[in-house]
Amino acid sequence: MFKIFDLTLQINGFPMKEAKSELQKIIAIPEEEYGQFIEQKKLEIVNFHLKNNSSYQKLVDKSSFNNWNDLPIMTKKNFQKPLIERLSNGFSLNNVYINKTSGSSGNPFIFAKDKFSHALTWANIINRFGWHGIDFNTSYQARFYGIPLDFIGNRKERFKDFLSHRYRFPIFNLSDKILERFLNDFKTKKIDYINGYTSSIVLFAKFLQQKNIVLKAICPTLTVCVVTSEMLFDEDKILLEKQFGIPIVNEYGASELDLIAFQNPKGEWQVNSETLFVEILDENNTVLPYGKEGRVVITSLYNKAHPFIRYDIGDIGILDEKSTLKKPILKKLIGRTNDVAILPSGKKSPGLTFYYVTKSIIEDDGNVKEFVIKQTKIDTFDIEYVSRTELNLEQIQKIEAAIALYLEKGLVFTFIRKEKLARSKSGKLKQFVSLIKEIA
Repeated sequence: MFKIFDLTLQINGFPMKEAKSELQKIIAIPEEEYGQFIEQKKLEIVNFHLKNNSSYQKLVDKSSFNNWNDLPIMTKKNFQKPLIERLSNGFSLNNVYINKTSGSSGNPFIFAKDKFSHALTWANIINRFGWHGIDFNTSYQARFYGIPLDFIGNRKERFKDFLSHRYRFPIFNLSDKILERFLNDFKTKKIDYINGYTSSIVLFAKFLQQKNIVLKAICPTLTVCVVTSEMLFDEDKILLEKQFGIPIVNEYGASELDLIAFQNPKGEWQVNSETLFVEILDENNTVLPYGKEGRVVITSLYNKAHPFIRYDIGDIGILDEKSTLKKPILKKLIGRTNDVAILPSGKKSPGLTFYYVTKSIIEDDGNVKEFVIKQTKIDTFDIEYVSRTELNLEQIQKIEAAIALYLEKGLVFTFIRKEKLARSKSGKLKQFVSLIKEIA
C-alpha cells in the first residue's frame, strides 16, 4: 500500500527508513544490557555537545565531565537567546528542524532538532500509536487542535492534514453551536481515532453528556481517543470513556523533546526510554528513587543540533516502583493544566488558544522571557510578562489583532511588565488562568 505519510517525511529530509531501523535495534536490546546502552548514549551526547556546542560549553564551564550528577540542570531560561547561538557546529538554520514550544508553561522558546533526531521522534510516535492499532498512513484522525488563521499558515496546516489523513476540529471556539457541527461531522465521516488537547476533548464529551449521546453509537468506526498537552484527571477520563464508548489513551510529550510517555495496551503510562533518559530530582538536584515525587528532568539522547541535557521540563512526577531502565512507568504527573476562557459572546476557548495569540511576541530575539494571561472579568484580561525591554506599540497592536482574530472583538487587554512572575509550588507557570470560575 502507498504510504503517503512516511513518504512525506522522507521527502522533507527526515530519514525515516534509517530512523525506524535504529528504533527497532534499540527495542531489541535485552533488559540486562539496557543500562549499558543508556550510559553509552548519555556519554556520547554530552561529549558531543561539550566539543561542538559553545552555548553548552559555557553552561558546563568544562571541556569534559566525570560525574553525570555534576552536570548542570538546564531550564527554559537557558534557551532565551537567539537559536543561532544555541546550534552545534555543523548545523545551521537551513539544515535542521525548527519549531516553537507551545508556551503552555509560560516560557516559550524556539528550538531545533537535527533531522535524524526528528525522524527518530516520528518513528517512536508511529510505534506507540501502533500499539493501539493506529496507522498514520491509513487511519483517519479527528484532530482537536488549534490552527493558524492567517491564509498561508492555514493552507499549509490544512495540506499537512490532508497528507497525514487528518480531519481538523479547530478549538478556538467551542460554543454549543460549534460542537453541534463537530457532532454532525462524526455522523458523516468514518473517523478511526481522536487526538488532541485534553480540555477541548473533555468539553466535547460534556456536550455529548448533555445530549445523552455516546459517540461510538453514531460513529461506529471509532476505536480509540488519545489526549495530549494537558492533564487528564481521573474523573475526566471516566467521562470520556462513557461518552465516547472507546478506550482513552493518555499521551505526555514535549515538542522540543519527543513523546515522553504513552499509555500502553496494559494501561501503564510507559516512558520513552529509547530516545530519552528521564530522571526525577528533588529540590537539591538529587536523583530520587522510584516511587518518590520530584521534578521531571529529561535528556534527549540523540539531538546533536541542540542540547537538551538534564533539562527541567517544568513538571512534577513520580516513576512507578516497578519501573526498570528499559521500561520506566510514569505513576503520576502533576502540571500542564489550563483553564477555559468564557467570552462575552458565549464562546468557549481553551487556554492553549492563547499560544496562537501570544506567538506574535514569541520572537527569536529573546526579548519576552515569559508571560501569563489572566482573565479578570468576562471581557477583561491581563497579560503579565517579563522582558528585557517593554513591549512597543507595534508589538501590542500585533497582539490585539491576533486577539480579534482568534478570540473575538471588543475584549480589553492590559499589558503589565514585571520583573518576575508568581509561580506554583512546583515552580511551574500556568500560561492561562481564569479568575471567573463561577461563570465557567
